[in-house]
Amino acid sequence: MNRLRWIAAAVVTASVVLVVGLALFQPWRLLTRSVVDEPLPAAAATVTGPTPDEGAAPTRPTPSVASAAPRVIGEGRFVDGEHATSGTARVLELADGATVLRLEGFSTSDGPDVVVWLTDQPAGGDDWHRYDDGRFVPLGHLKGTDGNQNYAVPAGTDLSGLTSVVIWCDRFDVAFGSAPIRSA
Repeated sequence: MNRLRWIAAAVVTASVVLVVGLALFQPWRLLTRSVVDEPLPAAAATVTGPTPDEGAAPTRPTPSVASAAPRVIGEGRFVDGEHATSGTARVLELADGATVLRLEGFSTSDGPDVVVWLTDQPAGGDDWHRYDDGRFVPLGHLKGTDGNQNYAVPAGTDLSGLTSVVIWCDRFDVAFGSAPIRSA
């Protein structure tokens, strides 16, 4: 009888460890992919064309929309961290002064609680856990494992000293990949 209790306790313990391990690590996410294909961001468009004060004819032409292309502040290519990660990271300044991080041709693994940060830590290297040791600016959860994605940089963010972008797994404090941001 004592042996049965021990076996039952071992089975219950193993089951709890398995359930907790699956919930924590979510290993099935290594097999999932999601694609996001956002267009290149643009500042609010301005409308040009005749106005009523200009004496427009009754068959008035359709106004045109003009917008300035974003200016590249910095960019770099992703290098692998804990997971294979590739693509280009670009920090863009829009015509209205807003700043956006754009990931282009991006690809990485899926995982639990994966976020995008700008950081003062150098990209690459062997220490994939250091990115939360210094200054970092969180930009939000990763939108997809693949594609072209835009992340708004909070207004008023001081970009000086922020030298890289990191795809960070908050649950395990590890970088999936990082990209240096070099001035364009």
